[in-house]
Amino acid sequence: MKLLTNLLSTDYGLTSLAVIAFVLVMSVWFFNYFKRKMNEDAKAAGEK
Repeated sequence: MKLLTNLLSTDYGLTSLAVIAFVLVMSVWFFNYFKRKMNEDAKAAGEK
């Protein structure tokens, strides 16, 4: 319980949560970006 209290009520805990959330959002964005680029390249290669 002390761990959860520290995570949600201290500046370093909130910063840690922000960094974790940012990394998760960034990984989803990169996954979608690379998937879209790979599909575009596959489509361009198929047209040649």
